[in-house]
Amino acid sequence: MSIPQHDAPVPPIARRLARGAALAPVWTNKLGGMTLRTDDERYIKIGPVHLETSMSDEAERLAWAAPYVRVPTVVEQGDDGETEWLVTRSIAGLSAVHPDWVARPETAVRAIGEGLRALHESLPVASCPFDWTVPSRIANAAERGVVVPADLREGPPIEQLVVCHGDACAPNTLIGDDGRWSGHVDLGQLGLGDRWGDIAVAAMSTGWNYGPGWDGLLLEAYGVGPDEERLAYYRDLWNAT
Repeated sequence: MSIPQHDAPVPPIARRLARGAALAPVWTNKLGGMTLRTDDERYIKIGPVHLETSMSDEAERLAWAAPYVRVPTVVEQGDDGETEWLVTRSIAGLSAVHPDWVARPETAVRAIGEGLRALHESLPVASCPFDWTVPSRIANAAERGVVVPADLREGPPIEQLVVCHGDACAPNTLIGDDGRWSGHVDLGQLGLGDRWGDIAVAAMSTGWNYGPGWDGLLLEAYGVGPDEERLAYYRDLWNAT
């Protein structure tokens, strides 16, 4: 999960990618990655090359999703064998965990739920070339040496197949000045899956970012009643993988 990091040192590779623009650190994550903002409306993501997902994967998914939903436009992507990077144009809005929105959790949670529903309804299942179903996620975990418990290796029947975000945690929804969702970021794991894979993670993340008791509003804003079996399964799968 990403955390705000406004005073982190700026790596030399980020300065090169900035091409003379001023830089401000925005996020760090537990995988050793960092996101920085330039003063000419770009975002630069850098991090170690790893197997869970890649910035090449994200660039491909952003390009595919762009005709259907508001996501960042890719400017540049590459790696040097150890570090990878992705440069995108900024889009309107602040992360749902910006202090302005953490102070208004009801508005933020509602925007996250509505934004996730809009993403699921906008992205075309029939033409999606990416996979985020349970077998794919378990196979990905195995490639990274993660052993998934036996009771999680088969999920419940798919309730509704959609193109999932793949990392529907609160920080990855952007919210505009009007309090409505304005875009989605960090789509490196986007792919086909049961919509509850996203819903469960989004609901769980409201507790991390706003405190307990907001998961019900997330479901209401999305437009579904609770499905305790799928919520529990996809929470556990997320934590295990």
